[in-house]
Amino acid sequence: MKKELNENSVRVIKISKEALFEFIYEKFIDDEELFFDIDLLDVTSTFDINFERGEFICCVSKAEDADGKILKLPEEIDLQQLMVNIPDTTSTMFADSRYKEFTKEELIEISKKAKNS
Repeated sequence: MKKELNENSVRVIKISKEALFEFIYEKFIDDEELFFDIDLLDVTSTFDINFERGEFICCVSKAEDADGKILKLPEEIDLQQLMVNIPDTTSTMFADSRYKEFTKEELIEISKKAKNS
C-alpha cells in the first residue's frame, strides 16, 4: 500500500556515486531487450562508468557459441578506452537507434588507440 504525502512534506532520495552506478546498471539490465533489440537470455553484459567524465558504457554480446561454450569479451577490449575513443551512440535512450554494432576485432583496435588520437 502506498503512503500518502501531505501538503507540507517533500520526500528526498540522495545516493552516492556507487549507488548511482548500481541504479544505472540495473536499469540497463531491466531494459536490455528494449535498448539493444535482443533476447535477454541470449546475451551477456559488460559495463563500466567514468564518473569524472560522466560517461557510462554497456556492451552486450552473445553469451554462448553454437556448441554451448560460454563466450566472453576479449580481455583486450578496454571499456574505459572505448569511452574515450567512441563518440556517444545516442543523445537519448528513448531514440530508436540507441546502439552501434561493432565486431570484437574492431573494439580491440579501438581500445588500442591512444587518448585524443
